[in-house]
Amino acid sequence: MNKKKRARIEAAGWRVGTVQDFLELSDAESAMIEIRLQLSNQLRKRRAKSGITQAKLATMLESSQSRVAKMEAGDESVSLDLLIHALLVTGDTPAAIGRVFGKIGD
Repeated sequence: MNKKKRARIEAAGWRVGTVQDFLELSDAESAMIEIRLQLSNQLRKRRAKSGITQAKLATMLESSQSRVAKMEAGDESVSLDLLIHALLVTGDTPAAIGRVFGKIGD
C-alpha cells in the first residue's frame, strides 16, 4: 500500500495492520499457515505441470479427488505429511520441497 493511501485510511480513523495482527497469530502460527499455503501452491503447480489430474493423483495416493482438492486449497484438515507425500509422488524432489521453506518470510 502506498504512503498516501495509508495516510488517508489512518486519517479516517482506521488502523492499518497485517493479517497476523488482526487474527492475533503468533509468529509460529503465521509461519505454519504460510508453509501450508506454499506447499499447496507447489502441489497444484507440480500436478498441472506433470499433466496429472486430481483424480489420478488421488488414485496414486490411495485417497479421493476431493481430498486432493482440499490439499491444493490449503485446507487445514490436510496434514503437512500428506502434502509432502503428494509432492514426492508427483516427482518433486526433497531439495525442491525444502526450497519452499526457504521462501517463507521473504
